[in-house]
Amino acid sequence: MQAPVIMGIVNVTPDSFSDGGLFLDAGAAVEHGRRLAAEGAAILDIGGESTRPGSEGVPEDEELRRVLPVVEQLAGGEARISIDTTKSAVARAALEAGATIVNDVSGFRFDPELPGVVAAAGADCCLMHMLGEPRTMQDDPRYDDVVSDVKSFLEERLAFAVDQGVGEERVWLDPGIGFGKTVDHNLELLRRLDEIVAIGRPVVIGTSRKSFLGRLAGGRDETHRLPGTIATNVLALERGATVFRVHDVAQNADALRVATATFRLDVGEGA
Repeated sequence: MQAPVIMGIVNVTPDSFSDGGLFLDAGAAVEHGRRLAAEGAAILDIGGESTRPGSEGVPEDEELRRVLPVVEQLAGGEARISIDTTKSAVARAALEAGATIVNDVSGFRFDPELPGVVAAAGADCCLMHMLGEPRTMQDDPRYDDVVSDVKSFLEERLAFAVDQGVGEERVWLDPGIGFGKTVDHNLELLRRLDEIVAIGRPVVIGTSRKSFLGRLAGGRDETHRLPGTIATNVLALERGATVFRVHDVAQNADALRVATATFRLDVGEGA
C-alpha cells in the first residue's frame, strides 16, 4: 500500500463554505499554509475562487491578486504547491511562481488553454468530476449509475489530457465528492472507490467538512465534521485512494498513519 499523501487546503477566499474569509489576507494564508506543512501536509492546495454549491465565478485578475502572493511565499518550502484553478492564466502565473500541480475541478472543461499550460510546464494535474458548474451542480443531480458515469468521465478526461500533451504519469483523478452528488451518490462512490482506482492513476479524495457528513451525523455544522472526514478518508485509503485533501491536517495525518500501519499488517508487510 502506498503511503497516503496529505493535501492541505489554503482557501484565499471570502466565501468558501467552511473557512471563507479566515485566510483572505495573504499573510494569514501564508502562515496557515506553513502551519499545515508543519502538521504533515506534503501538498498545499491554494485557491482563490470558491467552488461551493451555488457559487459564482471570480474575475481572473482578482483570482490572481489573491493567490499569487501566497504561492510566491510558500513555494520552495517543505510542501509542494498546488494551484486550485480552472483558468489557464492563473495556472501559468502560479506555475511560474513555483507551483508544480494544477488542481482543476472542471477536469479541463472550462478553459481550452489549460491543458497546454500544464503540458508545457511539465506539471502534475488533478482532474475532477463535477456535474455542470458550481452554480448549478446541486440542482437535482441524477446519474444512471454514479460510479460508472464518473469513471467513464474520468477515463475520457484522462485520454483528453494525454492527447493534449500531458504525460499520463502526470495525471491524478478525483471523483468529486459533493460536486453534483446527493448523499447517496457520495456514499456509493466511496463504497465502490476501487472501481475508480482501477483506472490506474492516483485518486484524490476531498470529503473534508462537507455537508453530506453533517447530514449523516444528525445535522453537524462544518466545524463539527472532523470525525466524519476521518472516517471517509480511512475508508477511501482502504479502497486505494492516494491523496487526501483536508482542512484538518494533523488529525487526518494521524488517522491515516495508523490505518496504513494496520492495513500493512493485514497483508503481512511488517510487524
